[in-house]
Amino acid sequence: MRFVKLPLLLAWTAAFVAIAQAQVPAGYPADYKAVVDGAKKESKVVVYSTTDAKLVQPLIKDFEAAFPGIKVEYTDMNSTEVYNRFISENAANATSADAVWSSSMDLQMKLAADGLALPYKSPEIPALPAWAHWKDTVYATTFEPIAIVYNKRLVAADEVPKTHADFVKLLNTKADKFQKKVTTYDAEKSGVGFMLVNQDAKLNPQFWDLVKAMGARGVNMQSSTGTMMERISSGENLIGYNILGSYALTRAKKDPSIGIAFTTDYNLVLSRLAFVAKNAKNPNAGKVWVDYLLSKRGQTIAAEQAELYSIRTDITGKDSGVAFA
Repeated sequence: MRFVKLPLLLAWTAAFVAIAQAQVPAGYPADYKAVVDGAKKESKVVVYSTTDAKLVQPLIKDFEAAFPGIKVEYTDMNSTEVYNRFISENAANATSADAVWSSSMDLQMKLAADGLALPYKSPEIPALPAWAHWKDTVYATTFEPIAIVYNKRLVAADEVPKTHADFVKLLNTKADKFQKKVTTYDAEKSGVGFMLVNQDAKLNPQFWDLVKAMGARGVNMQSSTGTMMERISSGENLIGYNILGSYALTRAKKDPSIGIAFTTDYNLVLSRLAFVAKNAKNPNAGKVWVDYLLSKRGQTIAAEQAELYSIRTDITGKDSGVAFA
């Protein structure tokens, strides 16, 4: 299977130990103490993110335990909302996020290229894949394959697509069964959806055949992965295209109706990108948050409790990116 990291190959082993009283993590430079002390004085970190708040609770709880005195103010929105809110607040010189963590990789890179991200060389860089950081500013934090999700009760095993061409064939040959039963991201409302469509257009020689087939089937477009999976589970929709694999795999563990397929011709992989805001009111806290997301401690919790599939190669459990690479 050929996994494709999105939207570009960024030019991307220090580890956290149990931290008491917000000490400098093991392996970090001695002057990092000034960053931690500064973060404690700031007392909070404001995070804008596309990751569901419920999923992130284990990370927030552990961060606040690791760094007493630094509270996390976490707001989750869809990717377009994160982008629009952040740029509008910055344009108005209003208080905004200290750190931005989004699955819309292209929008994150645009914000950085437009000068809204603070250059910051994380002490965790040596532990990251070479492609997982860009100009000491933007950092990849997860490794999440994009999936085709289907209703296992209503879609037969021999109907499940193995390639993108199989998916087009399925929609064309089983037109009656899948009429108004297909769902995907709304590329107009979802930054992630727009990014995935653009990558498919570059990689799939049958891209326009796929668009035509989905259009002919009256595709249902949504801005939320959760909504798509709810409708697939209920049978209102039978199959979903370009859905976040991490969310689908988590749902499938408790919902026997959810089936997941990864395509063998190529399979897109998304990473949630994080950066510290250039105009952060609490820049030290923003740095500590980003470092925590990249740390072995944070990545382990992301993989084992938030099921976000870690980026680090020294985490090898079933919920690590290594399991897919």
